[in-house]
Amino acid sequence: MAFVQSLDFFHHVEKHQATLLKAIPRGEQQNPEVQEVKQEPVTSSQVVAAIDKIVQEVLERLSKDEAPVLLVENRSNWNNIEDIFYENVQLYGSQATVDNIVTDISCMLKVPRRSLHILSTSKGCVAGNLLYIEEDGTKVDCSGSTSGALVPSNVEGVTNLRTVARFILIIEKDATFQRLLDDDFCGKCGPCILITGKGVPDLNTRLFVRKMWDTFQIPIFTLVDADPHGIEIMCIYKYGSVSMSFEAHNLTVPSIAWLGLLPSDIERLHVPAEALIPLSALDQRKLQSLQKRPYLSCQPLWKQELEIMTLMKMKAEIQALTFLSPTFLTSVYLPNKLEYGGWI
Repeated sequence: MAFVQSLDFFHHVEKHQATLLKAIPRGEQQNPEVQEVKQEPVTSSQVVAAIDKIVQEVLERLSKDEAPVLLVENRSNWNNIEDIFYENVQLYGSQATVDNIVTDISCMLKVPRRSLHILSTSKGCVAGNLLYIEEDGTKVDCSGSTSGALVPSNVEGVTNLRTVARFILIIEKDATFQRLLDDDFCGKCGPCILITGKGVPDLNTRLFVRKMWDTFQIPIFTLVDADPHGIEIMCIYKYGSVSMSFEAHNLTVPSIAWLGLLPSDIERLHVPAEALIPLSALDQRKLQSLQKRPYLSCQPLWKQELEIMTLMKMKAEIQALTFLSPTFLTSVYLPNKLEYGGWI
């Protein structure tokens, strides 16, 4: 039976948006059809000035017969760059070495990595009701692609973003993203925008999600697996990562809500046992780590979902919903979640 959108389908989505807009200071709200936020980029002269300052401090310490000191915040690293390493493999030894060096320099200079003119290749895809112009003048219509458009490599250069979408849905996996497109999810539950980072999101995908929030200020939901890894990915979009914590204000959207798959949904929907997977030792350690994070103290409903997973000692992928029905995700689960406000 085909899903039929009711007249008040977006009632709860609109209420959610009103709550989000109320929390934004007056004057910062945007018209999603005609406006976008203009963020002043860090100029080359500012980057050079930051480098000069570091060099000057080193020279001053050397002139006093003191050891130079370079202060870099303690952090871990995720692979975001895929170009410099291959220019001199023997020199760098590994991609991780390049990532550490570039991020350390960015952190030390207190400038975004993109301001160093080192851009990584995008892996994320976006689809749905979205138009924009890339830096080179290319006009992109994301509704015209059957498999999604690649997230632009230079997000800062993107202009003239336009949409009439009612919400944005971040999808953890590319396979689920493609499934929603194949099932015409945007036509059934739209207008909307779908975006996926194909697992752990790259820098450009995170920047693009933030740019869309700044420009449109419409609700953003996440669809991830009900497992520690999926929740970790969702937290990256919402709260950021340790490695890029110094630039979290440019990369995160704190208003992001968790649409699914919730651990509590597994029992509520009577997902069969054969569709579930026992938590591994690694999963349990990741789950414990998530539960200790400071930001969960202000997310009691998220904390409750993690506790449910801990007690179940089981996890479920989004594909587990196909055990209920081949089209359950797009014809029942997501439409009901959106219509009745089933997010946290």
